[in-house]
Amino acid sequence: MAEGLETLPVAEPADPTTVEATAATASRPRRTSKPVAILRSLRPKQWAKNVLVFAAPGAAGVLGHGHALGRSTVAFACFCLLSSGTYLLNDVRDLEADRRHPTKRHRPIAAGDVGEGLALGLALPLIAVAIALGALLSLEFVIVLLVYLTITAAYTLWLKHEPILDIVAIASGFIVRAVAGGVAVGVPLSRWFLIVTSFGSLFMVSGKRHGEHIDLGDDRADVRSTLGVYSRNYLQYVWTMTSGVTVTAYCLWAFAMAPKNSAVPLYELSIVPFVTFILRYAMLLEQGHGESPEDLVLGDRILLILAVIWIAVFGSGVYFLH
Repeated sequence: MAEGLETLPVAEPADPTTVEATAATASRPRRTSKPVAILRSLRPKQWAKNVLVFAAPGAAGVLGHGHALGRSTVAFACFCLLSSGTYLLNDVRDLEADRRHPTKRHRPIAAGDVGEGLALGLALPLIAVAIALGALLSLEFVIVLLVYLTITAAYTLWLKHEPILDIVAIASGFIVRAVAGGVAVGVPLSRWFLIVTSFGSLFMVSGKRHGEHIDLGDDRADVRSTLGVYSRNYLQYVWTMTSGVTVTAYCLWAFAMAPKNSAVPLYELSIVPFVTFILRYAMLLEQGHGESPEDLVLGDRILLILAVIWIAVFGSGVYFLH
């Protein structure tokens, strides 16, 4: 051996058993603590949808009254409890399908972090408390809660497997939330408000299905049967049609609400951020986003800015021009 060179140590061959154990440990998902897993199973991120209960009182200009704001807040809490209870039931029902989904398999119930028995044991009390709390508002509000519960149960057991009806059922959940806000406070719901809410919901839900269609690829029908029926062109047609109705109805609503001889046309100006929001959202849908509407809205800075501008302009019209 040449002088100055040191003998290098020869590495011992790795034990195959040790290598396999290390690889298995590395690939195994990290277990979350039970309280965190339970909280995640309630899907608190999706409570953002329940903000719709403030829409009707806000559009009627009564949220500035403590009584109306308090009743709206109770309605919001009811829907948070009720929706979390139905999410638990849905996740137990869809356990096997969720385990085949690229992202839903990480949900606590599908991942095994929350047992089926525990999920059912949490769901029923949450639903019961929501209805009991809603009874403090009015019998009519309880009826709305029961309608939401019926639609959700029908979706979980049947409608999710029926083309078209699955989209309508999910959109109905948004509409019921909006109606519930008006019922909780006792404000009338205008026909334009209902049209905008209904077709706006269909627009978002069809975009959600479009995002799932892309993300799931060839496995889409195995995870959700209706995605084997829908084509991307059909879903694009649905969101194009519904977005057009939403924009048209909002424009008519804005002009109908605008007071005559107003110095600043705030209602009319609110059309600009509203339509821009729809156009931006449609562009993101075209790019393949939209599987999770709440994540899309909360995660896109431009959408958030447009939403804030619209709320500011429309809210100024409601609370300063009347």
